[in-house]
Amino acid sequence: MNVRTFLASTSFAAFVLVVGCATTTEQYLGAERDPEPPPLFVEDAGPDAPDSTFELTSYCPSSQCSTGLTTCPNSRFPCDVDLRSDSRNCGSCGFTCPSAANGAVFECAEGKCQMTCTNSPPRLDCNGIVDDGCEVTADTNENCGQCGATCTDPESPCLTRKGLQRCGCPTPEIACKTGIGFACVDATGDDANCGACGNVCDPTNGGAPSYANAYYGCRGSSCGHLKCEPFWADCNANAKTDGCETFLLSDQNCGGCGNTCPAGMGCYLNIKSFQIECMCPPGKTLCEIVPGFAATCVDITSDPQNCGGCGVTCSGSDSPSHDYMFPSCRSGSCETRCEMGRADCNGNDEDGCEIDTNSDPRNCGACGHACDEVVGQACIGGRCAVEPCDVDAGEVTTR
Repeated sequence: MNVRTFLASTSFAAFVLVVGCATTTEQYLGAERDPEPPPLFVEDAGPDAPDSTFELTSYCPSSQCSTGLTTCPNSRFPCDVDLRSDSRNCGSCGFTCPSAANGAVFECAEGKCQMTCTNSPPRLDCNGIVDDGCEVTADTNENCGQCGATCTDPESPCLTRKGLQRCGCPTPEIACKTGIGFACVDATGDDANCGACGNVCDPTNGGAPSYANAYYGCRGSSCGHLKCEPFWADCNANAKTDGCETFLLSDQNCGGCGNTCPAGMGCYLNIKSFQIECMCPPGKTLCEIVPGFAATCVDITSDPQNCGGCGVTCSGSDSPSHDYMFPSCRSGSCETRCEMGRADCNGNDEDGCEIDTNSDPRNCGACGHACDEVVGQACIGGRCAVEPCDVDAGEVTTR
């Protein structure tokens, strides 16, 4: 009777079963032992196939660096330099990528220094010469968004909208000159550019009758139309009698006619969305910025700017000795936390999160967890280095 084949697939990133050298003792290096995953079944090869046995890849402690990692002369720990991404050791120890200059930044990718142009302000490398960086500004009529893209129409200059550059404005907007350059405006309803750039509407319409909370402005590309002042509305559609009679910062008409706020919520200008909204939903706390007018909703159990109450800030230190440590809010109380891959093993806030748990073989993955199975065993990514055991050399006793 044929037996289905069990495959035990293992990798460095997963929890690996390690059989110690010259022993049958099972141990996990660099991690606590979790329940073993179920075996993976594959299709029966057929009645003529030989019976297979349980195949297991055994791992032993290693002093070797993984692919791409190495130990450089200025290394603090074994295998703590990644030649594929370290901008100070890019491709080889000591090879440093150029500093940011002239709109260009350099990063190490796959062991090579690569140049990228910045977006603020937008820059382009049009001549292909690395030495002068990104020499072209991307918001000019000669190079609008890309090298050689020209804007020839004076009424459609190069403009930046939502981080992208293009010639002119989308319909029905038009390009109008402002104090800092050109901007797209909707000439169908812009009181300062009504129907054309610079056509400013007279809010009194030449002495026409006035109404409460209303003025004369632009609509349909022409002036002289009654419009409501900000935060007011004509909910009864009778503007020429009582003007704009409804205040939109009320719980009964929040941001719109008849929009009533649910019980426990109030009407405010949300400083994050700049919209008039009913605030706040369950689980959030209302913090007023301008009493009775503007506010924000926060989670006082986790917001370090409003920890336990509005305006209670969890402050951190700007001292260089506090690198890798930042303030946080937990259950409404301020505390300090370490960045991922760092730890405060001595319990002293004065030197911050002083331990690199990704590379320190004495504190690999956690304080006090040492990589000491073999001499020179490295800590890589918070786990003690291992490699497949050499069965032929007698490193593993098979069972």
